Amino acid sequence: MPRRNSSNKSSALASQFDLTGRTAIITGGAGLLGRQHAQAIASAGGVPVIVDLATAQPARQAAKVARDWKVSAMGVVADITDATQVKNLAATVLKRFGRVDILINNAANNPKVEDASKTPWSRLEDFPLAIWQADLAVSLTGAFLCSREFGSLMARQGKGVIINVASDLAIIAPDQRLYRRKGVPNNRQPVKPVTYSVVKSGLLGLTRYLATYWADRGVRANALSPGGIFNGQSDEFVKRLKNLIPMGRMARLTEYQAAMIFLCSDASSYMNGANLVIDGGRSCW
Repeated sequence: MPRRNSSNKSSALASQFDLTGRTAIITGGAGLLGRQHAQAIASAGGVPVIVDLATAQPARQAAKVARDWKVSAMGVVADITDATQVKNLAATVLKRFGRVDILINNAANNPKVEDASKTPWSRLEDFPLAIWQADLAVSLTGAFLCSREFGSLMARQGKGVIINVASDLAIIAPDQRLYRRKGVPNNRQPVKPVTYSVVKSGLLGLTRYLATYWADRGVRANALSPGGIFNGQSDEFVKRLKNLIPMGRMARLTEYQAAMIFLCSDASSYMNGANLVIDGGRSCW
């Protein structure tokens, strides 16, 4: 009986993860996680378009990715809450690359837990309407505008992928005990702001909507829900969070790259409307 050529099969399987020549829009692309997404796309041969505000220097970040991975990365300054700027972004990308294959809705204000010595604005009773509106504008309105613009384009092309970056806090509530400070009265204790849970949960709803809206035109939509990433947090915070995670640690910064390649590539060709949760098991406890 002739032996099967396993090397050919391995090559065919590996090719499903190949993103060579595919253009990927990454909103919030110059931020902590956005830079990781850009590197992941570039490592698979794709062309990352890093979109961010001017203060984040997206062109500088794109130049670094291009240098490190020898791809035609591009940085574009744009406010994704502005429909006109999103249209101009699309025109700019099409002029240079001719198509868009991937949209990663990653941008978020990600409000931080405030210093307990300051006014406790993060608590629900004191949460400012202006911050509520700003957070929803970036994470939800921005994702809507980009999905409308680039999703329509991909539908006309007959193929495309939309990835919404959510969070484990899209499916579980924040454990506010993580943020407690000693000696601070209960009504002044800092908390994870309400907008984080709202926008991340909203992105899951948007994912399901998009997954069914353009499915017949070759456009898939999925969500990635990361858990907490270690980024120099205090020892006390890390200790508390580790106790909530079955694996007993926070994520390393690079641990979501392979998942992003999977979601953006043909390796996930039959995955649509799903939420890929990678949180060390926290949400299953």
